[in-house]
Amino acid sequence: MKEKPLVSIITINFRQAEVTCALLDSINDHDYPNLEVIVVDNGSLKDETATFRSHFTEVKVIVSQENRGFAGGNNLGIAAATGDYLFFVNNDTEFPAGLVQTCIDSFDEAHIGVVAPKIRYFDHPDTIQYAGFTEVNPLTARNQTIGKNEKDQGQHDESAMMPYAHGAAMMVKRSVVEQAGMMPEDYFLYYEELDWCVQIRKAGFKIKYEPKAVILHKESMSVGKMSTLKTYYQTRNRILFMRRTASAGHLTLFTLFFTFVTLPRWIITYSLKGEWSHLQAFMRAILWNLGIGKPAY
Repeated sequence: MKEKPLVSIITINFRQAEVTCALLDSINDHDYPNLEVIVVDNGSLKDETATFRSHFTEVKVIVSQENRGFAGGNNLGIAAATGDYLFFVNNDTEFPAGLVQTCIDSFDEAHIGVVAPKIRYFDHPDTIQYAGFTEVNPLTARNQTIGKNEKDQGQHDESAMMPYAHGAAMMVKRSVVEQAGMMPEDYFLYYEELDWCVQIRKAGFKIKYEPKAVILHKESMSVGKMSTLKTYYQTRNRILFMRRTASAGHLTLFTLFFTFVTLPRWIITYSLKGEWSHLQAFMRAILWNLGIGKPAY
């Protein structure tokens, strides 16, 4: 009987050892027989290797005292991985039975390079977080998450090719990394998986949403108050994403829209609300893209 392909599961821990251990427990109980598990301990304050190994004996732990961000951390994992498939998952996810095998089975055509499972909320397992993405709008540099916060009644149960996978869970063929390169590290936080998916598609691969594969994510359904860090990186990286991936025509449209609509809108909004720290973060993000000043986070 042919041995099943090796799958390298890569996750990043950022000072959440308890959360990561819960993921390791769910992987330990999983039914796929040929797994390599890699935890990148990003911005580590102490070596948690022994803690992680008490939950998954053969886990590979990469300790990085520097916080290298989402892409940088995952790239450390890629460098250490030996699997035929690389399964990038957030540390606050858990694996239902059959997840890994279903993802592998979804690479049923040679041009499929990435499989993105359906994501449901862990605390509301009948509710969808992700069932695909729409394309990024060339004016706003924003896109929509298909199915987000909808009750799962089978309305998104057809597999389909998508422009982007979700960073919380995506399985990637090793050959994709060899041809498209690693994750772009310019972003640090937000938009990096969208950029990577653009590079993957440019390399000739397709991204498949697979609803038969389901993963549970512990992210809250409620958005909560935006932090200044989120304001900064989402604004900075929205602009950066367009600079790196948009055609000349789309970049011109985006620049005009941002200058005459987005910029005045948020200056007025933050000023009327007295949210001066958010306004400062917003303006710093713009200045960073103009090559002025340094990031404050």
